Amino acid sequence: MGPAAITYPEPSRSMTGSECRNALGSTSKFFLKSRFAVCSGASYLQMWLRDGRPVGEGAFDVVVVGTIPLNSRQIQFTYHVMNMATVGTTGAPGLRITLKGQIAKSWPSNVSYSYGGTAMPSTRTWTQFQAAGSVTTTVKAANGVGSNGSTESIFAVYQPSVSVAAPAPWKLGGATGGDIFMLAPRWDKANYLANSANGGAATFSYLGTLYYSKATGAPERAVALHIEKAFKTPGQTQPPSSTKKVPGQTTDEPLTRLYVDSARRDRNRAIAVSNCVKYFGANYAEGGKQCDEYPFAAIYQGCAASEYDPHQLPNNFSVMALDGAENGNAGNLLGQFYSKYRLLDGPDDGYLVKITG
Repeated sequence: MGPAAITYPEPSRSMTGSECRNALGSTSKFFLKSRFAVCSGASYLQMWLRDGRPVGEGAFDVVVVGTIPLNSRQIQFTYHVMNMATVGTTGAPGLRITLKGQIAKSWPSNVSYSYGGTAMPSTRTWTQFQAAGSVTTTVKAANGVGSNGSTESIFAVYQPSVSVAAPAPWKLGGATGGDIFMLAPRWDKANYLANSANGGAATFSYLGTLYYSKATGAPERAVALHIEKAFKTPGQTQPPSSTKKVPGQTTDEPLTRLYVDSARRDRNRAIAVSNCVKYFGANYAEGGKQCDEYPFAAIYQGCAASEYDPHQLPNNFSVMALDGAENGNAGNLLGQFYSKYRLLDGPDDGYLVKITG
């Protein structure tokens, strides 16, 4: 029996309204379950007035969950109206709550968008939302336009909003609605990612996170330990550098995928191997070892970065001779991560690395 296949976990593509509300708590602006399942929300307070004087209050939450099916250009937005409550005397049962959602900005600007599901804006009363507390709408960007050549990258702003109106003769004090933040959607049909022949797919524009485990028995453990060392004690890694601070740890210094320029990938790898020979000896591969580098060869911040970008520090990388099987496992996981999370080549996308275990 051969070794078990190494598989990177599938990203989440679903989320309930309650899951979103619990994750947001009272302080978070948004919740990112994956690049295919995100949400945000807001609370709305109504002061009910009679003869110009407050006699009661009402409140409700709206959370907007965005999800994307596998290999789909269609994004589903579900608006959940929940946690409805009143105090004192109000006309809340007849309060009209209007939900809106549309593409507010688009790059390029000439993209055609189609909408489905519940037509927006959608207005229901407080009582109707108590009986059926959610509505679902969809949006899809057309093929045939976009940036980066055949990749056809499309970036947009989707803007949900809420407004309320009191039934006569009631009046409301204070704000009567507002916008809800939503992570920006993105579409692409990159030929190195799935479903390119059938239009590509959508994601939400936020940094992905590659997880490697250092736990005993983890198939990529040796690589995880190497990266952790580069993060925590860069001065103890090879090659020596007093200014070494490898990227991929924080959102202001993410890793960006290098796919199109194969010569640059090869150059990253060549510099890594030459440093393994220099610091671990010409026989570094004895015993089944391989030369592992971080940042990876398949990113723009790889070992050759300073040769292509004068703003990159020289020797801002780490190499180590380590178990070849575990290095191969880590490489397989990285490739699957790129595919499953739809990582684009270049500066318009990026990701971080987290070590667990």
